[in-house]
Amino acid sequence: MELEVRHLRVLCAIADAGSLHKAARELGMAQPSLSTQLRRIEQLLGGPLFVRDCMGSRPTALGQVVVSRARPVLAEVSALVTETRTAAARAADGSRLRIGATASRAVPGWLSRLRACTSGVEPTLRMDVSANALLRQVTDGRLDLAFVHEVEGSPLRIPDGLCLRVLVEREPQFVTMAAGHPAAAQREVRLADLAHDRWMVDATVDGEWDGVCRALRAEGIEPDLLHGDYLTAYFLAAIGEVVTVSQPTALPARSDLVVRPLHGDPIGVRLLLAARTADELGVAFDELEKAYWDAARQAPVYQDWLARGTAGRSTPTLRAVGA
Repeated sequence: MELEVRHLRVLCAIADAGSLHKAARELGMAQPSLSTQLRRIEQLLGGPLFVRDCMGSRPTALGQVVVSRARPVLAEVSALVTETRTAAARAADGSRLRIGATASRAVPGWLSRLRACTSGVEPTLRMDVSANALLRQVTDGRLDLAFVHEVEGSPLRIPDGLCLRVLVEREPQFVTMAAGHPAAAQREVRLADLAHDRWMVDATVDGEWDGVCRALRAEGIEPDLLHGDYLTAYFLAAIGEVVTVSQPTALPARSDLVVRPLHGDPIGVRLLLAARTADELGVAFDELEKAYWDAARQAPVYQDWLARGTAGRSTPTLRAVGA
């Protein structure tokens, strides 16, 4: 019997899980089979690797040495598999540029610009409410680029090795409400004006639920939140049942809705473009930046917010490009 990569995975799984039972479940094995395999690995390496008792399984001194050497080997193997799959996917896709994105009005213009400036390359799009899921897909080689947003106070789980560029360091989030709402007549709305409103938020959007809760509680308002997708939220907002958070580039989805800035910009997001290499970010980032500000110029409420100098509280990029 020779030591194989699968054996290293078994040892790391046991060390991470802390018990053979949990490790077997994570590996999709029966516990007796895992116990037998562990005994064979221990015989091959010349000593016990784990102490097994009623508290679980703990690495011995020898086990700690083996596991510590196994982890970088497994990381290298994982990287090799990812790079190989990426190369194979690109060969199969021909000259496709695989893009992932969370919701943004900049996306259609970005795709059009990429088609125009990258001759022979056809961008494909995968939308997802979860920025973390898209970032993992870039790492795994299933996407080339991901345009995502990170809610302030709820950091994304950014995988090791990804290259990032910040499009906007802090984009303010606005509120959408019924045109007949008492606060709709104001140029910007204080959260206190919405203290008795129910908010509808999509809890599957990473960090969004927590971001709204934090902002309301900071104003002494106990959140009254409903979970729902944003299409449903717009329908309910139009009849005054809820208010909902919206991006500043958003246009009212219907004539009985209005979009308004929130006083003091209590909810913010960071806009990011991710890829595996800096080279992959190059042209794609430049075209995304142009598409974003094209969308911003089409949003009168956002333009008004920028013109009033509120952008001075944001990033130099936002002031320079958005001015």
